[in-house]
Formats: sequence, structure tokens, C-alpha cells
Amino acid sequence: MDVELLSRIQFAVTIGFHFLFPPISIGLAWMLVIIEGLGWRRNDLDYVKLGKFFGKVLALTFAVGVATGIVMEFQFGTNWSRYSKVVGDVFGAPLAAEGVIAFFLESGFLGLYLFGRDRVGKGLHWFSILMVAVGSTLSAFWIIVANSWQQTPAGFVFNPVTQRAELTSFFDAVFNPSTLIRFFHTVDAALITGAFWVAGISAYWLLKNKSAALAKKSLKIAVIFGLIVAGLEVFPLGHEHGQQVATTQPEKFAAMNGIYATETGAPIMLFAVPLNRPPELIAKLQIPGLLSWLAFGDVHAEIRGINEFPREDIPPLFLTFVSYHNMVILGMFFILVMALSVFFLIKGTLWDKKRLLRVLLWSMPLPLAACQLGWMAAEVGRQPWIVYHVLRTHDAFSPTVGVGEVWFSLIAFSLLYLFLGTIYVYLLKHKMDAGPDLVEVKHV
Repeated sequence: MDVELLSRIQFAVTIGFHFLFPPISIGLAWMLVIIEGLGWRRNDLDYVKLGKFFGKVLALTFAVGVATGIVMEFQFGTNWSRYSKVVGDVFGAPLAAEGVIAFFLESGFLGLYLFGRDRVGKGLHWFSILMVAVGSTLSAFWIIVANSWQQTPAGFVFNPVTQRAELTSFFDAVFNPSTLIRFFHTVDAALITGAFWVAGISAYWLLKNKSAALAKKSLKIAVIFGLIVAGLEVFPLGHEHGQQVATTQPEKFAAMNGIYATETGAPIMLFAVPLNRPPELIAKLQIPGLLSWLAFGDVHAEIRGINEFPREDIPPLFLTFVSYHNMVILGMFFILVMALSVFFLIKGTLWDKKRLLRVLLWSMPLPLAACQLGWMAAEVGRQPWIVYHVLRTHDAFSPTVGVGEVWFSLIAFSLLYLFLGTIYVYLLKHKMDAGPDLVEVKHV
């Protein structure tokens, strides 16, 4: 393997592992806003216990997320020095804003939330978790700004003398054509993650016949909230995000949807097996005209195929197609599971549906899988560009870093993350087994 490929694999490993934790943190924070709010306004000890339990899970998740996020950002200077040199003046601004504005807001109020219980007023304590949720969401915004600028760069000029991108409009760079829809789509995915984590843990308690009264309250909140946010992820957020990609990144859109030749009335693929050489789909199950309608509001609209673009600009077809379609399948699964849960909740029999409770429990990691697949579709689909139509990936890695050095750091990080992941799962399981009933609260 050469340095470029190894550096790409290492970045995928580090960001992939780190990206497991922000969706949990954001989703749990907003779930805690609801739970702690109910405990405060209703003077209900059950919600206070639930808040304290899930607050501990949030703290554990936040700690691992911070540790892995720092490593991820250092790689821009070590493995991707040419990228940092060319676009660092633009790309660095949102990363700095994330650290100065969002991270300190989130971490500062997290300390108040965790250690201020029973030491500050109930209203202030609830406000602290609200600010944690706002801070974590703002953090996601600035990270999405940086990544969206790579997808649809704006607000800059390229100086041919210095060979650097120079910022001309911070506003245009921040609110580039893909920022807002990608932000809402990503944050909603985090909310789905939080709902499934609360639902899965609650289902675990019910299956173990432990803390049943508390589990029923938290499960009720989770499935209602989960159905709402799972539905929003498909429409309007997923629909509008797809329209944005079709307009601003047609190569990626064609690869994601398996449109290998330009056609009008393009079908949407419910199932297919993509082949790279020659580019074709086999075993197709499709709905004619639906993709054209979803992308442009017209069943007869033309969708450009990859045959319209230079070969050197075409993204990897198999991985882009498979990651995108599996993400969509999981999105539909989330709606189905939450809809069934709400249906049985209304009938008053959800607590007795052991199979459905097991599905909720074992579905806990699936929103994280959907987030990873969405990231893969977005990042692999952007290739061969690290900044779309500005800088190619093979022109961005560090030329002075050797193969042996990248191999060493890749192995070291992989072993470290395996250790951290194991510890995280062990501690989470330990907390789930202990349950919320053992949580001590001084007053309601």
C-alpha cells in the first residue's frame, strides 16, 4: 500500500470510530431535555432517576468522543499537510469556531449538569442540560460546515501565486449550498440514535423485569419521539438532501442511485447488485420514473449518468451505491419499528410484546450503522476530490510521511480504539445491569 491509501484508511478508521459517539451525545442530550423537564415540572422522582441514569451514559459517551475527536483533527497536519496548506485558511475557520463557541459551551454546562444536581435550582439544572444539547448541536453545525464546504465549496478564491484558497466571504463559506440540509439531516439522525438508545435500554429493563415502572415511562417517550424524528429523516429531510445532491453533485447522485447512463424517467432502485467493470446493475428491482420525480419533481426529468463525466472524475461505484441504499433501508426500518411500538403503546400492550422489545434492544447500534453508511456515501461519493472540483485527494496527502510511519500509527490507533470501544461497551452494560432504581436522589 502507498502512503495515500494508508492515510485514507487511517483517517477513515479514526473518524469512523469517533463518529460513533457524537450522534449518541446529541441524541441523549435532547432526550434528557425532555426527561429532566418532566421530572422538574411534574415533581416526579421516576423522571429524576431516569435523568440521572442517562446523564451518566451521556458523560461516558462525551468523554470517549472528546478523546477520539482530538486525534482526528491532528491528522490534517500530519497526514494531509498539502490539504492544510492549500485550503487551511478556509477549512480551519469553522473548526476553530467549533472549539471556541460550541465545545466550551457544551463541556462547561455538562459539568454544571452532572455536578450541580441538588446544588443549584431545578430550573437552572434543567437549563444546563438544555445548553449541553444546544452546545452539542452547535458543535455538529460547525463540523458540518467544514465538511459541507468540501462538498460544495463557496466563499473563496484560489490564489495562483500562493497556490492557496483565500476566504472572501465567511457567510458564503458557512452557508454553502449543502450546509443547512446536511446539518438538519445529520442532527435528525443523531436524534434517532438517542431515541433508539433510550428505547433499547428501557426494553432491556423490561425484558429483565427490572425497574419496570421507570422503563415504561422512558420507553413511552422514546418511541413517540423516535417515530417523529424517523419520519422526518425520510421526508422532508432525506428528500431535500437528495435533491441538493442531484443539483450540486451530479456524479455522486448518479453513483448513489446506479444511474450509469443518462436517461429520462429514471427509476429508483429498490434492489440491485452493482458491477464496476463494465458499470452495470444486475438483479434489478425498480420503480420507473420515481427517481426523476424525487430529484426534480418531474417523472420525465433527465438524470445524468456517469457516462456523462470524465472517467477520472467518477467516484467508486460499488461502495457508493451499497452504502447509500443500505442507509435508506435502515431508515425505513426505523420508521417501521417505531410505528409498531407506538401502535402497541396506544393499545396498551407494548410492555408485553417481548419480540418487539428484543428488536428495540438489538436495534440500538443500527442508527450508528446508518450514520456510518451515510458518511461513507457522502465521502466516497465525493471522490476523487477532497474538495469538490478544487483539490484532488491524491494531491492532498503529506509527501514527507513514510509508509512505515503511517502503518505504525494506523495499528496503534486501531488497537487503542479497540480497547476504548471494549471499555465503553463494558461500562455501558454494567450501568444497564445496575438500572436506574439504584440511582440516589436527594429530592424531587
